[in-house]
Amino acid sequence: METLAQSVSTMAPTTTPAATIPLVCALAGPAFAHAEATEPTNPNDYECSGSLSAGKAEAGGEETPVQYKFLCDGQITGYQVQTQLPITGIQGAPLVTNYAGTPLADTFSCSGAFPGYAVNCVGSSTTEPQEKITGQFEIGWKLCTEPRVDALLTVTYAYIEKGLITQAISGPFDLGRPVGCPSTSQSGKTRLKAFQGPEPKQHKKGKKSAKPKGKQPSKRK
Repeated sequence: METLAQSVSTMAPTTTPAATIPLVCALAGPAFAHAEATEPTNPNDYECSGSLSAGKAEAGGEETPVQYKFLCDGQITGYQVQTQLPITGIQGAPLVTNYAGTPLADTFSCSGAFPGYAVNCVGSSTTEPQEKITGQFEIGWKLCTEPRVDALLTVTYAYIEKGLITQAISGPFDLGRPVGCPSTSQSGKTRLKAFQGPEPKQHKKGKKSAKPKGKQPSKRK
């Protein structure tokens, strides 16, 4: 399964002749943002947050729809939603809205291998930070059945700067377990914050001197 970062890296030539730069920019226009657009100082350090909840079922659908929502503090050109339980399908194109909830023209297209564990989405860049992206995927059991789905989000930002393709990746961010479900013994635990056991003890540098075996004679004063 190829992520946006992988596809961008395979597209980027080792050297870009000056005559080909305008052509590259023209072909990459819909998929790449401009370096002068509003963004944090380092797009590898984006902060994103979101959640999972019950989605809207399609007529005649037999699978359980799960809706995801998230926003970031910078522009993105792609993202991946990764689950620990199999995804059986995705529904339509994600909706992009501004912070006030007004739908925007920004679009993303999503794909993946199903059943699988990730939805990969690429598209034109969001135009400003704090735009909300809402999408859906499907699972093969009830939403609140344990173990509940818990998705991780990774976002990418690819743009052309000085004629070269530049890419950044931020995440993962935990979207958590579905909201609106009754509490169980697993409530409050997420994939990134779950207790995995004590940290391994650090190995002390240097060798300890071996203690002599047997009874040692007492030292006379």
